[in-house]
Amino acid sequence: MAGTRDFLFELGVEEMPSAPLNNAVKQLKTLISKGLDDAGLAHGDVRIISSPRRLAALVLDVAEATEEIHSVLRGPSAKIAFDAEGNPTKAAEGFARKNGMTAAELVRREDADGTEYVFAEQNTPSEPAVPILTRVCEDLIPAIQWPNYRSQRWGSEHATFVRPVRWICCLFGEEVVPVSFADVKSGSTTRGHRVLSPGEHVVSSAASYEQVLEAAHVLSAERREEVIRAGIARVEDELGVRVDTPTKIFDEVVNLCEWPTVLVGHFDEEFLAVPSEIICESMLSNQRYFPTYDAEGKLTRAFVVVSNADPAVSETVVDGNERVVRARLYDAKFFYDEDLKIDLEEFRARLANVGFQKKLGTVLQKSDRMEDLALAIANEAHLGAHAASDAQRAAHLAKADLVSSAVVEFTSQQGVMGGYYATAAGEEPAVAAAIRDHYRPRFAGDELPEGIAGCVVAVADKLDTIAGMFAIGEPPTGSKDPFALRRSAIGVLNILRDRLGCGYEAIVDAALDGYLEQGLAFDKDEVEASVCAFIKGRMEQMVRDEKVSADTVAAVSAGSVTVPAQYFQLAHALEDARANDREAFDNLATAYARAAHLADAVLGSEVDSALMGDAERVLLEATDAAQANVDVARSAKDFTAVIAALAALREPIDAFFDEVMVMDEDEALRANRLRLLNRFESVFAGIANIGEMARK
Repeated sequence: MAGTRDFLFELGVEEMPSAPLNNAVKQLKTLISKGLDDAGLAHGDVRIISSPRRLAALVLDVAEATEEIHSVLRGPSAKIAFDAEGNPTKAAEGFARKNGMTAAELVRREDADGTEYVFAEQNTPSEPAVPILTRVCEDLIPAIQWPNYRSQRWGSEHATFVRPVRWICCLFGEEVVPVSFADVKSGSTTRGHRVLSPGEHVVSSAASYEQVLEAAHVLSAERREEVIRAGIARVEDELGVRVDTPTKIFDEVVNLCEWPTVLVGHFDEEFLAVPSEIICESMLSNQRYFPTYDAEGKLTRAFVVVSNADPAVSETVVDGNERVVRARLYDAKFFYDEDLKIDLEEFRARLANVGFQKKLGTVLQKSDRMEDLALAIANEAHLGAHAASDAQRAAHLAKADLVSSAVVEFTSQQGVMGGYYATAAGEEPAVAAAIRDHYRPRFAGDELPEGIAGCVVAVADKLDTIAGMFAIGEPPTGSKDPFALRRSAIGVLNILRDRLGCGYEAIVDAALDGYLEQGLAFDKDEVEASVCAFIKGRMEQMVRDEKVSADTVAAVSAGSVTVPAQYFQLAHALEDARANDREAFDNLATAYARAAHLADAVLGSEVDSALMGDAERVLLEATDAAQANVDVARSAKDFTAVIAALAALREPIDAFFDEVMVMDEDEALRANRLRLLNRFESVFAGIANIGEMARK
C-alpha cells in the first residue's frame, strides 16, 4: 500500500472582491475533490483556506500513487462470441468495445460452471501522485467560474482570472509539484501581509502552511472571523453598546483583511440629529463601518472599524476614518436639512416628471391610483373611517420622497425618509409610519408593516404594480420578473392573511378600474382572471412550502375558499385531519365519494320531500343541518369544526345508499334522488374537492 503525504495548492492573486472569493471557495473544494477522485488518487479531508490575496486547498493524507487495478469481466459464452470459423460475432465485438478493447484482446477460458466464456482482463498500472496533482491543479484553475464578475487578462497572457495571478505554491509533502498558469510557475513560497510581512516566505512542507501564513501575518477566514468577533465583543463590554453587524457586510469585512484589528472611532454629536437610517447606510454600505447602539436602542457616536494596517498606526487609521465619516455624514445632514425645507406636496408634484413604466404612466399617476385603491382595500377589510382616512393620506404621500435629495443619494431609504418628512410636516403618526413601512415586506422573512394603514398602503402599492403589468400583457415569465411581481404577490398575501383578513378578488377589480379610469385599454375580465390566477398560484405555492400535501392544496383550490387567511386555515385543517384524525378524514372522504360519482349538477338541488322515504328525509335533514353548521363554523373561521360537520354526513349517506336505489326506474324518483345527492355534494363543494384527497 502506498504511503501518504499532505498536499497544498495555493493560488496567489491581487486582492479579490469578497463575493467572488466566497463563491470560489465553494467551487475549489468540489473541483479538487472531484479531480482527485476521478483520477483514483485516495485522499483525506479537503480544507480550503482563503484571504483577499489567496485561494488555497490543503488536502490531508493524499496517496503517493494510485492503486494498481486488475479487473476481470465475464462476457458472453464462447459459442455466442465466436462463429464456427472462430471469427468474433457482434456480441464479442460489442462486449470488447464496451470495455475499451478489441475482440482480439478478449481471453477465452472455462469458468467454474464448465462453460467456456470470453473475458475482458485489464491491468491498470499504478500511477505516481505528482503528475496527477499537476493535471488536477492545471485543470481546475480555468474551471473556476466568476458569476457577475468579468475575468481579467494581464501582461501578454491570454489566460483569464478574476484578478491577476502572481504566484503559485504547490507542495506534495516537501516536494514541489510543477504547476503552470498564465506564465506563473509553482514553487515553495507564499507571500505575507503586504505591510507587516511583505515579500516571499518559504513553506517547507504542506503541513506547515498555516503556521507559515500566521507567522507572515495572514489568518484564515475562520480565524479572521474569530478575531473580529472577539474585538467587537470587547468594544461592546467596554462601551456598554451593541454593535450592529449585518451578515452581508460582516462577511465582506472578513474578506477585506488578512490581519484584522478592531478599532473604534467617533463622529460629531451634531449628526445624531440626522435620521439614523441614512447615517448607518452611509457607514455600512459605503465605508463598511459598524454602527453602535445604546441600551435603549439609540444610535451612538461610536462606530467600529476593522483595519488591515499595522496595529502600531491604529491612531492614524482611526483619525483617517473619522475624517471620512465626517465628510460622508456632513453630506447626509445637508441633504436631509435641505429636504426639510420643501413641502411634501411639492415633492409629490414633481413625481409627474418621474416615469413609473412607459406604458403605465408616471409615479404621480401611480400615487393617484394607490390613493383610490387604498380606500377600496380599507372598505373590503371593513376598517373604520379613521384608519381608512390615514391609509388614504399615507397613499397620497407615499412616493413623495422619491425625488428628495436624501433618497436620490441613499436609494434604499425610500419610504423611511418619507416617514421622517411626514413627521416633520405634522402628519398623523399613523400616516408617517405607513409611509415608512409601505415597501414591506421587501424580501422573504421581512417584517410586515407595523400599522394597519401601512398594511393597506403596502397592498395598494404592490397590487397596483401587479395589475398594471398584467394589463399591458407583461406578466412575469419563467426567466424574467423585472418588477418582482412574484415577491409582491407573496407580500400581498402575507398582509391579507395576517393583518387585513380580506380576500383579493374585489381589490384586484378595484386596481384594474384605476387603470381603466387612466385611459389604459385592455379586456378587464380577461386580465382580472389572469391576475387572480397568478395570486392564487402564489398562495398555493406558499401553502405547499408550509408542508401541506399537493393533493390537499388541489382540493382546497377547487373549492370556493379564496380569502388567504381562511385558505391557509382550511388547508392545514384538512392536512391535520388526514394525519391526526384518520377516522374523521375517512368519513369525510367516503361521504363525499359516495355522492360525488352520481351527482348531476344539471338537475339542480331543489327536492320534493313528498317523493322521499325515511332514509331520504334523514339525509335531507342531515344535509341542511350540516350546511348550517358549516356556515356558522366558517363565520367563526373554525375549519376544524367545518371538517367535523362534513364528516358527520358519513352515517346518513351510508344509510341512504343501503336503503335506497338511486337509479330507480321511476323517472321522478330517480331525478329527485339525484337532486338530493346534488344538494349533499354542494355542502362539500363550497369548501373543497375532497375527491382530490380521496384518490390518494
